[in-house]
Amino acid sequence: MYAVVLGLLLVLAKVTDFGLFGSWSWWIILAPFLAAVIWWQFSDAMGITKRREIERLEDRKRQRRAKALEALGVDPQRDRQIRKAREAAERRNQLQRGREDAQQDREGTRDARD
Repeated sequence: MYAVVLGLLLVLAKVTDFGLFGSWSWWIILAPFLAAVIWWQFSDAMGITKRREIERLEDRKRQRRAKALEALGVDPQRDRQIRKAREAAERRNQLQRGREDAQQDREGTRDARD
């Protein structure tokens, strides 16, 4: 895109005979357009443009989904944070219980039933 804009500016400068650009060859003036065509062919062949298009579609899909969930009153981000906090609390509790059991084993106060 930058090459096309540069090409348009150079053509405008050449046509209006602005400064040094009026004396430049047309080959130099039109070179950015050739560069743009080569870049587009390369990016199409490498799949760059298709990948960008897919990323845009996926982004729009995520935005639509978030908007729909928000309209339903569901906040997936908040739910995920709550779930992570609960899981972390459960891990802490299990770790604490394990420490207490180990302490009771060392002291010999733990029941044989546990």
